[in-house]
Amino acid sequence: MKLTSTMICAPLTAQSVEQMVSDMRKAKAQGADLVEIRLDCIENFLPHKDLEIILRNKPLPVLIVFRPKRDGGLYESDEHTRFETLNLAKELGADYVDFELKLASVLPGEQKMNHHCGSKIIVSYHVNGENLPKEDLGNIVARIQATGPDIIRLVIDAADITEIARVFHLLSCSQVPLIAYCVGERGLISQILSPKFGGFIVYGSMDGNSLPGLPTLDSLRKAYKVDCINGDTIVFGLISKPVSHSKGPILHNPALRHVKFNGIYVPMFVDDLKKFFNVYSSQDFAGFSVGIPYKEAVVDFCDEVHPLAQFNELNMMHQSIGAVNTIIRRPSDGKLIGYNTDCEASITAIEDALIDRAKCLACALKGEARPFEELVNFQPEKGAILANATPLGMHPNTDRIPVSEATLGDYQIVFDSVYTPRKTRLLKEAEAAGAITVSGVEMFLRQAIGQFNLFTGGQAPEEFMRQIVFDKF
Repeated sequence: MKLTSTMICAPLTAQSVEQMVSDMRKAKAQGADLVEIRLDCIENFLPHKDLEIILRNKPLPVLIVFRPKRDGGLYESDEHTRFETLNLAKELGADYVDFELKLASVLPGEQKMNHHCGSKIIVSYHVNGENLPKEDLGNIVARIQATGPDIIRLVIDAADITEIARVFHLLSCSQVPLIAYCVGERGLISQILSPKFGGFIVYGSMDGNSLPGLPTLDSLRKAYKVDCINGDTIVFGLISKPVSHSKGPILHNPALRHVKFNGIYVPMFVDDLKKFFNVYSSQDFAGFSVGIPYKEAVVDFCDEVHPLAQFNELNMMHQSIGAVNTIIRRPSDGKLIGYNTDCEASITAIEDALIDRAKCLACALKGEARPFEELVNFQPEKGAILANATPLGMHPNTDRIPVSEATLGDYQIVFDSVYTPRKTRLLKEAEAAGAITVSGVEMFLRQAIGQFNLFTGGQAPEEFMRQIVFDKF
């Protein structure tokens, strides 16, 4: 019988038993439901003594793993000792014990089914860089199931976010508790969205121990609230490369919950737009934000584009911008409709900073294009407006600005679309030079409000969202 509640697990890789016990307590305090203990990471490991200490002092359920080097672990000794250690963990009261498929397949029948002492047996398999179709993954799951486990675990190296779709397929079809996810930065949504498709466990890292593709325990509990995700949850995502800088999830997700909309907003590390839209074509994936570097390229994948976002060569600066930052999947026919909420957000942010002196700004954006390399020698007119729409100055490369420092005093207003950090080097130096400055945070908030309205078909809780930005950005 498939379990319905997804647990949050923190993987622990401390090198000493004492630190492992300490980390168990920290993990519980940070919101973990259970911890995965990597015995192969403990230096000078003494099976009976160390397991007794760990299990006697556990403040929450534990999953014992003793991973050999061939499967990405650190254990290099004989298999008999490893098998005896895992059996000992069962006898001493470990809640869950992990056996790799290779080891479980060679056990005698009575040992395979020996689920005594209340321990649950997990049989796992790591798909290491293999490009397998769904059918082959299904065969692997069948082989694992034949060993008689309580729970199945399947780990896949993800070279592309589209590979995660087959993980979701397995989770939704499995008749036994299944842990399945992709590793690496592109695998992040396989953790966050696991509860939607019935996953048994989602993994999260502790503070100060971030891992690529692994959300933090804090984000799983607070930003994503995975305990609220179910099969009916609608998915919205940020399509970008990279995505780790985005603060969208900590703004959109609380706002969705605030208006009682059953939705989740997740970062999506996308390499190939065509493959992405071909694979994630269901109504479950109802809308997307679009970030760097895809805002122009994504126009070609929209079935319809709002006039503001279209490229109109004859009158391009007056009527259109040729970029999309929001896509909605129309419920009636599944077509992708492209919008741009950046434009109005940036213009209104600048207008407010100028206090009514830029009401005609939207109609006065004529100018000439110059190669980026020439900007260092560009001399603006006095009272000009500078708008940085590049990622220069974004964390972690915060020391760069797009123009010569000597010209900053010539600008009346300087706007930076970068919002991490909140006050960029460009804004600091422009302010010191006497210019009015507008942070990218204000534009980010306004475009997010526009996106929220499009995502939900309702009205964004603007004051609530503004308060989140004030408190957390």
